[in-house]
Amino acid sequence: MGTLTSALATAVTDEYIHLQQPIHELYLRADAQCMHIFDLDAGDRIQFDLPEQQSIDLLIFNTEQQLRPELLQALQAESLLVANAARATHAQLNQASTSGQRLKQQLAQHAIQPDWLEQALTLHSPGKSIFHASAAIQVIVFNTGLDMNVQQQYCIDEVPVTLFKAQPVHYYLPQPLAKPVQEILIPRASARTYSVKAGQWIQIIDLSGKQCSDFLAFDAQALAQGQELGLDAMATRTILGHATPAPGLHSKFFASDLQALAEVVQDTVGRHDMFLSACSPKFYNDSGYFGHISCTDNFNQVLQPFGIQSRNAWPAINLFYNTFVEPCGAISMAEPWSRPGDYVLLHAHRDLLCASSACPDDIDPSNGWVPTDILVRIYDQDQHFPRSQHYRIDPEELPRMTQASGFFPRIQALTSKISEYHGYWIANEYDGWGAKAEYLACRERVAMIDLSALRKFEITGPDAEAFMQYALTRNIRRLAVGEIAYSASCLETGGMVDDGTIFRMGENCFRWICGDEYSGTWLKQLAQQHGYKVSIRNSSQHIHNIAVQGPHSRALLQQLIWTPEHQPSVEKLAWFHFTLGKLGGTDGIPVMVSRTGYTGELGFEVWCHPSHAEQLWDAVWQEGQQYEIAPLGFDALDLLRIEAGLIFAQHEFSAETNPYEAGIGFTVPMKTKEEDFIGKQAMKNQAPESRHKLMGLVLEGNEAVQHGDPVYVGRFPVGVVTSAANSPLLQQQIALCRLAPQYALTDTAVEVGQLDGLKKRLKAKVVDLPFYDPQRLRVKS
Repeated sequence: MGTLTSALATAVTDEYIHLQQPIHELYLRADAQCMHIFDLDAGDRIQFDLPEQQSIDLLIFNTEQQLRPELLQALQAESLLVANAARATHAQLNQASTSGQRLKQQLAQHAIQPDWLEQALTLHSPGKSIFHASAAIQVIVFNTGLDMNVQQQYCIDEVPVTLFKAQPVHYYLPQPLAKPVQEILIPRASARTYSVKAGQWIQIIDLSGKQCSDFLAFDAQALAQGQELGLDAMATRTILGHATPAPGLHSKFFASDLQALAEVVQDTVGRHDMFLSACSPKFYNDSGYFGHISCTDNFNQVLQPFGIQSRNAWPAINLFYNTFVEPCGAISMAEPWSRPGDYVLLHAHRDLLCASSACPDDIDPSNGWVPTDILVRIYDQDQHFPRSQHYRIDPEELPRMTQASGFFPRIQALTSKISEYHGYWIANEYDGWGAKAEYLACRERVAMIDLSALRKFEITGPDAEAFMQYALTRNIRRLAVGEIAYSASCLETGGMVDDGTIFRMGENCFRWICGDEYSGTWLKQLAQQHGYKVSIRNSSQHIHNIAVQGPHSRALLQQLIWTPEHQPSVEKLAWFHFTLGKLGGTDGIPVMVSRTGYTGELGFEVWCHPSHAEQLWDAVWQEGQQYEIAPLGFDALDLLRIEAGLIFAQHEFSAETNPYEAGIGFTVPMKTKEEDFIGKQAMKNQAPESRHKLMGLVLEGNEAVQHGDPVYVGRFPVGVVTSAANSPLLQQQIALCRLAPQYALTDTAVEVGQLDGLKKRLKAKVVDLPFYDPQRLRVKS
């Protein structure tokens, strides 16, 4: 937990503090192969939940920056801290890999001398270990260790950390992203101005959670010449093509001269207001609170010395303000989603005069009823912070920020059309190609796509087979080593948690490849609940992968991948099997190659450690030139998978959809799998005749339909569109849809309803899936 500087700490307001929800526990974590800093006050307790066969190294400093390990005391006899010279940390530092370089950068950033590590203590005890701080201390945690190559299954996993406060606190301040050049505290119900140079970074932090902060920015050079050139909502919406109000933040904010003032780089909340003004005297007067202080009044006061004209209501970026547009167009609001320590990071494009407020609104939920403080940190222009958005797996945890895969430097050089997908940056399409050309390359030649956003989990231990037999729908016992199965994982209701592929790496060793990071959390909870003796580790940061797909994919890869005698060659690799080998020969990088894909074409996936990703990309790209290889973006992939009738999370399936209704009933061997598995009874209780069924639609005309559009027969809906695309193959609009069983028949005439389903109808015909290669001969060739 970060601490305010002494000057700022004394300035934190305590008015109305008793109305706030005090923070007794903080749910933190130590990410894999990273260093983390936790500040403890006297009497605080810190808990580490260590995975089996994993350790962490600790350095304990007092407030005078002296090493004082005796100030952290174990509350359990088995939670022993032993002198171990930080062997795991030194091992990572000595690696010539990205993880080693990243750790060295962290040490340098926090001025930690490498020789201090000789005095580190090591915690080996698996499970929960609790320690007590006898004085105010800083605990530096090294969750470190060697990289895992793709042919191994032991990896460093994240360590959950819980901080129990002896005295409840009312704010949480994250550690600085770098050394700040300014820190500006904005006490509740006030506003402050601050100057920012072009290229500097502005971090606006909600200290206590649920506190709105309006942001203004003006071109400093224009102000010096007597011109007010500030944030302009109309210019921003016009340039970005986002005129309809929606909660969130624009990627950039422009002035009326149509040039950018600031850019949003990181956001840990995702819920903000961009279409209302800062609160004004009129707002409070109309509500009967005459004379109530407002953000507009506060801005007018602090901007007056700069010659900026006062306003009756200031247009502003309303950070953390939770407003939304109802279907009827009315604007509503609720308590903010921001939590203690949440922030927005902006990058200044010009020299700016900025103003930030801590909103005084205490008459409605806009600040959680209790106005609190805001902190602004400014970082130097020499720093670099990656663009990222937030996501959370569990409601109480710290936000996780968007990652770049090991292949991303190569992708970024080929396209500017980048978006966030499941916590990773991915390419939508590539400059000079486009989705249609990329699609055709995959269907006719060969294409490759970065699929590192898939999550990977290593499941090992004496009960691994029995556990996966219970957790997944497929009959795992039938899998041979080297074989893969596509499976669903379900809830007790039969609804799907996820879909994915299960790799049998050994007799009691499996690798689960899926789409949702929560799958790992769910598997761990399931194993603990039922007492299975298994280790479940998240290897997603250790294994990144590209898919090489298309008719020439085998010819391309068999020239690149060397396999030992006891492993099948790429040429002989069977469908839904994998092989282990090396890139280019016996001295090449370790890789795993699987005959899998998501396109309906002959194809493979190649898996490697992120440190080797660029080398793998370059080799495939260079060798693929003779086959006119193309990079493949997610727009083209979506088109390919819809034609192939392949399903996608939150489109064809969700926690309310079982595998039969999602179109993958073949993954549920209800008759041949004798053992119980999660969701079996619920699906068994469902009458097959009553199930909705996933079918295809071919539409008349070229008008686009969308996910969620209802499907009608006559006046009433009988199904819903789950995915849709304009198919180059059929030269028609096609869609996947879930239909009531009475209408899930080939050649049934239906209509897709738009504009409430009654004002606009698009005629369609029901067809079987897949649209492309019905016998799946190409993918099996």
